[in-house]
Amino acid sequence: MPNPPVLDPATLTAETGATDYPQPFRSQVAGRHRVVLGDPLGLSNFGVNLTTLAPGASSALRHWHSRQDEFVYVVEGELTLVTDAGETLLTPGMCAGFPRGVADGHRLINRSDRPASYLEVGDRSGGDEIDYSDEDMVWRDGAYHHRDGTVWE
Repeated sequence: MPNPPVLDPATLTAETGATDYPQPFRSQVAGRHRVVLGDPLGLSNFGVNLTTLAPGASSALRHWHSRQDEFVYVVEGELTLVTDAGETLLTPGMCAGFPRGVADGHRLINRSDRPASYLEVGDRSGGDEIDYSDEDMVWRDGAYHHRDGTVWE
């Protein structure tokens, strides 16, 4: 019998600070706690995560995707969205969307003194490439590279 299409996120283990970023960048997401929701529900076309950022933590390095859309919805707390346009405070009930191919890097930072949570949704389009707006780094062909094409070690 298949699993019911219902899940209590509290029953899952959070990935804390999990990242495959090269070493110089890993500390920026050390306070990120992500509970993967889509995979245990059998979703394959898009991913869904419930992410909590500790005070001072970031969601990611500022980035944009070539082929994948992203969406975030703030559940609790306050988060600062950083894009090329500047900074925007997001509070519970607010959302933001990042269409594929738009070269405007984004990330969330918790600048408050308490944890903040949000849902993140992204599609799983193949062949995606990621550009990191503020770093000498891109994601191409399953690996992190410097902009000159050399692989990050």
